[in-house]
Amino acid sequence: MALGDLRGVIALDGPSGTGKSTVARRLASTLRSGYLDTGAMYRAVTLEVLRTGGDPAEVARTARVEIGTDPVDPTVMLDGADVAAEIRGPEVTLAVSEVSAVAEVRRILVEQQRAIIASIVNTQGGIVVEGRDIGTVVAPDAELKVYLTASADARAQRRTRQDAAAGRTATVEATLADVQRRDDYDSSRAVSPLRKADDAVELDTTELDLPGVLTSLLAIVDSRGLRTGQAVSP
Repeated sequence: MALGDLRGVIALDGPSGTGKSTVARRLASTLRSGYLDTGAMYRAVTLEVLRTGGDPAEVARTARVEIGTDPVDPTVMLDGADVAAEIRGPEVTLAVSEVSAVAEVRRILVEQQRAIIASIVNTQGGIVVEGRDIGTVVAPDAELKVYLTASADARAQRRTRQDAAAGRTATVEATLADVQRRDDYDSSRAVSPLRKADDAVELDTTELDLPGVLTSLLAIVDSRGLRTGQAVSP
């Protein structure tokens, strides 16, 4: 695969509803880099746990989860079947935080995520990785770490619009309660809690639309000299 325009790893962290997935894909497409949605991996394992009733750690060890790294078509396969839509359903959304909090599940998936990142950097030169512990755990040496934030109300409204667009029924009130529940769970878990890395750039997206967030991120990328052929500022 041809080299893209990004050098190294961009880690995008933050709570649900900040626009991580959409902007991460758009950023990766703009930079012609790889893309990895680590949350999709946890969701795929969670789906298999719900299907089988199996132990989460054992499921993480045995389930065949394949994540596409093309930002234009980020496929999610579970044991050979496309589950990209199913992992976004309400049942998985309610259960994913609990499954993700299992230490052995995180150990197994972080190992897989690091292998994917290394492979893409070697073949394409760079990758945009999104999740909740990328800058703190998965890729602590990332060339750029960004922590996206937004008000809970703004995040609930975005999630509700996304669900409606995907044909999933939701209300802003119910989504807000779920956003707050996940914030509390993810921030207080003992293993790899959601938090901003000490050296991450914080970007509040409450008042920004997608083009505004993308423009801000590209400015940060360029300030770090991370595009191929770009001189690093002294």
